[in-house]
Amino acid sequence: MNSRIRQMIALSVLCLTSLNSFGEQRIAVLDFELKDLTLAPGIPAEVERTAGIRAMLENELIKAGYEVVPVSLEAQRRANAGVGYLFDHDDVAAELARQVGADYILVGRLHKPSFLFAYLMGHLVSVRDSQLIGNYISEIKGSDKKLTLKGVESLIVKIDNTLKTIKQP
Repeated sequence: MNSRIRQMIALSVLCLTSLNSFGEQRIAVLDFELKDLTLAPGIPAEVERTAGIRAMLENELIKAGYEVVPVSLEAQRRANAGVGYLFDHDDVAAELARQVGADYILVGRLHKPSFLFAYLMGHLVSVRDSQLIGNYISEIKGSDKKLTLKGVESLIVKIDNTLKTIKQP
């Protein structure tokens, strides 16, 4: 009888795990591009800050209950025909996400028109129909890592609000 109870418990756990993963939305996040319009573009500190945004976003998405699907830098480079290409071509970004099994893909840019502030910009694209479902902007005043994280957190709230309104297929 002990083995029978164990089997039923294992089956119950399996069912609950399956139900949980069925509702989990899978998001791919690409490396953000820096669009620096200042008089001294591409300073190392700004390049480094931009390079860290993806990891911050992935961590915050996981905390919010989403499954993050990795996209290799090589796959991103192959799909990208130039600076801003994936940001402007939702269909190509969606195809890249489809290849890695994601439901959505977030393509981003750090737009820096001034030394005083920058805009964290993100496009959320649905893989199902290759459509842009979210166009987000969060202002970051200053270049401190904590301020960048606040911008990322603001972006996550906006993404979460969008995804909560979408019915799963």
